[in-house]
Amino acid sequence: MWNGEKSIGLSKFCVLAFALMLIGIAFSAPWLVRWFLDFSRADLIGKKVFFLYTIYSGSIPATVLLVSLYRLLHYIALGKVFIAANVIYLRRISWSSFAGAAICFISALYYMPWVFVAVAAAFMGLIGRVVKNVFAQAVELQKESELTI
Repeated sequence: MWNGEKSIGLSKFCVLAFALMLIGIAFSAPWLVRWFLDFSRADLIGKKVFFLYTIYSGSIPATVLLVSLYRLLHYIALGKVFIAANVIYLRRISWSSFAGAAICFISALYYMPWVFVAVAAAFMGLIGRVVKNVFAQAVELQKESELTI
């Protein structure tokens, strides 16, 4: 039977899988970019360094996001949902998404399809902000209820 514990376990597994993919991409980026440019349009020739800058600069907020997401899931698994630490992790997740969006928007100057990634990352940042605000309100309500009891 599927339950919340299994769902959190699956989420943690997925975060770790994405972390391994991020590490793999970081180590194989020069090869991946060279392979991509070999099969791309002629106007991308000579832009290898730009793609590498995008990948490596984008891996920083991606790492922060994945670590924060894993820690958030860890606290939720412990039953500590509406705590100040989770609000901090959600804030980091949101800002990491916005940082990734900014990197992709800048990268669209040399490769327009980065705009699609940027919009998706910005949308995820917005969702993260909304969830963070909900958690912050819940933490505040929980503090108030503890003081009144």
